[in-house]
Amino acid sequence: MRHFYFIMLFLLSVTVSMAQDTLCVMHYNLLYYGEPTSFCTIENNGIEQKDPYLRTILNEVKPDIFTVNELSNDVSVHQHMLDENLNINGINEYEKANISNLSGSNIVNMLFYKSSKLRLKNQYTAQTLVRDVDVYELYYNSDDLAQGDTAFIVCVVAHLKAGNTTEDADVRRMMTQNAMSYLESNFSDKNLLFMGDFNVYTGTEQAFQNLVNYENPQMRFYDPVDAIGNWNNNSAFRNVHTQSTNASSTGCAAGGGMDDRFDFILISDEIHSASGSVRYVEDSYHAVGQDGLHFNGSINGPPTNAAVSPEVANALQHMSDHLPVTLKLRVDKTLHLRERVSKPFIVELSPNPAHDQLKIRFYNQKTTNLIFDILNLQGQIVFTDRLDYTSGSQSRTINLSQLRRGVYMLRISDPSGRYEVSKLVVY
Repeated sequence: MRHFYFIMLFLLSVTVSMAQDTLCVMHYNLLYYGEPTSFCTIENNGIEQKDPYLRTILNEVKPDIFTVNELSNDVSVHQHMLDENLNINGINEYEKANISNLSGSNIVNMLFYKSSKLRLKNQYTAQTLVRDVDVYELYYNSDDLAQGDTAFIVCVVAHLKAGNTTEDADVRRMMTQNAMSYLESNFSDKNLLFMGDFNVYTGTEQAFQNLVNYENPQMRFYDPVDAIGNWNNNSAFRNVHTQSTNASSTGCAAGGGMDDRFDFILISDEIHSASGSVRYVEDSYHAVGQDGLHFNGSINGPPTNAAVSPEVANALQHMSDHLPVTLKLRVDKTLHLRERVSKPFIVELSPNPAHDQLKIRFYNQKTTNLIFDILNLQGQIVFTDRLDYTSGSQSRTINLSQLRRGVYMLRISDPSGRYEVSKLVVY
């Protein structure tokens, strides 16, 4: 009997461990990435200079969710980010959201995500004063997705008004008030992350209080490290400061050294209390490269950075005047089996279940000839189509009106023998 209980306990622990995944989330102010200005020029802030440093940082963190501020509003720069920094060295699973710029700013927010683990359901704009506050609704690609069950994560990305005047603080207050009113109306009781460069100098500023002490207690956000206070030039908060990575100004990057906490990832009560299927992993929040030893100094200056390698510290100093902030989330779901093996085409079916039409999104770099087969559960091909197209990210729409209701398998293959199979429900 003792052996029986031991085996059952072991099997239970295996089941629990396999029913969870951990996601790495990173937010980063990219400092006018791809957007030359009179002070951030091609000479002192060009993307050719920044990319090697950014690749070093991304390789260090390996984010599943990557949100940014201060990205050029030129969509070709967004594609450049994918092609030159994320989908490299054999990786081709990152995708991006669509640009939103209702405020007409020259710099925008953006979300990049690993499509093998996450899918973008939709995106919205919460407010447009000064700059858009963007809302990205992601869902986890879980093994029970076909049954309509998954975990949702909503990323709210903000870049609040900069400046230390009363007028600047009042604009920040209005921006967060607008955003919180939108979230209360549309995303109450959701797994929310409120992230970005807030440009606040103290936790008592009303813009920040709108987030952590909102009038509706159910909509309040939490600081994962519980380090709220007067951050500006205060050594007591040296372990959470995120700006500036440079002791002296480069003309583009701000100087002054590490003495402000501008960058945050705040978590909703649902994530904080683990009341749903997503929870914060304790002690996982940190500013990358922040070792608490460089107050008012450069992040790669003396003493030797104790948090990251010299190569990463140097990359952080040159890439931006902000440090990225990261945390980890535990998702109480199992990644779909087909995502744990080869996924050559990164297929996404929409909608699924489908009725009359099915849109297939896919990515393929190796060939321009693809075969689309729909098979019934007996393995019989009930639909086939061929496609010649330009390599890269593509989509295909298939008419399903001739198919009976039921469960099918969609197979995409190419002449080299590569293939990917996805479950399809037709109603």
